[in-house]
Amino acid sequence: MGVWFSLIVVIGLIVFPLIGVGLLGLNALFGIVVPYVALVVFLVGLIYRVITWGKTPVPFHIPTTCGQQKSFPWIKYSKLESPATGWEVFMRMFLEVVTFRSLFRNLRTEMGPGYRPVYGSTKWLWLAGIVFHYSFLIVLLRHLRFFRQPVPEFVSLIDSFDGFLQIGHPHLQITGVTLLLAVFYLFLRRIFIPQVKYISLPADYFPLLLIMGIAGSGILMRYFLKTDIIKVKELTMGLATLRPKVPDGIGVIFYIHLFLVSALFAYFPFSKLVHLGGIFLSPTRNLANNSRMKRHVNPWDYPVKVHTYEEYEEEFREKMKMVGIPVEKDVEEEKPEESEESEQKE
Repeated sequence: MGVWFSLIVVIGLIVFPLIGVGLLGLNALFGIVVPYVALVVFLVGLIYRVITWGKTPVPFHIPTTCGQQKSFPWIKYSKLESPATGWEVFMRMFLEVVTFRSLFRNLRTEMGPGYRPVYGSTKWLWLAGIVFHYSFLIVLLRHLRFFRQPVPEFVSLIDSFDGFLQIGHPHLQITGVTLLLAVFYLFLRRIFIPQVKYISLPADYFPLLLIMGIAGSGILMRYFLKTDIIKVKELTMGLATLRPKVPDGIGVIFYIHLFLVSALFAYFPFSKLVHLGGIFLSPTRNLANNSRMKRHVNPWDYPVKVHTYEEYEEEFREKMKMVGIPVEKDVEEEKPEESEESEQKE
């Protein structure tokens, strides 16, 4: 159900500019207003989410670890799995962000014969994830050539390296294809693996389908439905310099592509994609596991009235005696009575 709902929404996002530009001629709306609104929503939403996370109290030291913690000097500890210093935390975070280390070490668990757990590799998931993220990053960097004049040298270098195979004209950009293939694999994985499908929601399918739409429309625009790049750059340069102008003759496919990108930007701060910024504020990752060396006290702790056992027994003594629960106060009162009786006998 979730995949069909997400697919219908993405198709609607494609049809919307198709009608708005192709039939109604609302080029300025889809070429100027929508990108600006999407950018504002993206920036404001992302800043709001980061500030909200930053203000959230973290009273407990809760780093996630799976290795030997630092204790005695003669016991070797795991510096990356259980970091004890800020530098070790930095290295752990660096490998997590750059190489997806925890995903690489992740295992797939299934029930085998005799209800015994069987562990398998998930390296294909790690490979698809890292190819997707790096392809998306390179594609974004390549698109900077539409917003700068002259084009920065590092963008030209990335562009030449990305198309070094020199297949076709214009040259085939490898990251555009790898981006589409990687996100398509992640989408198929959510459909055909029962355990993953069971926990998947529309919020999981929608960004994958939306990114597939962006990559697909970009490939169509570059290799099949040719678009006037000069006019496209004229529009994007106008947007970047806050002097927007919509030139005539840009094909509808460009407005579809631009509208899908704008939808992704506007949706980003309110989706699971915002883990891009959230990973740096995660207390399970950015804290050192040094509880044996440093006492961590809850700074928001406040005095709490304690109900002592004496007060508890004072309140429920008779009921405790009725059900046979021994009480302490009666035992203490019997001892002086016994001593008085012994003195009288003497």
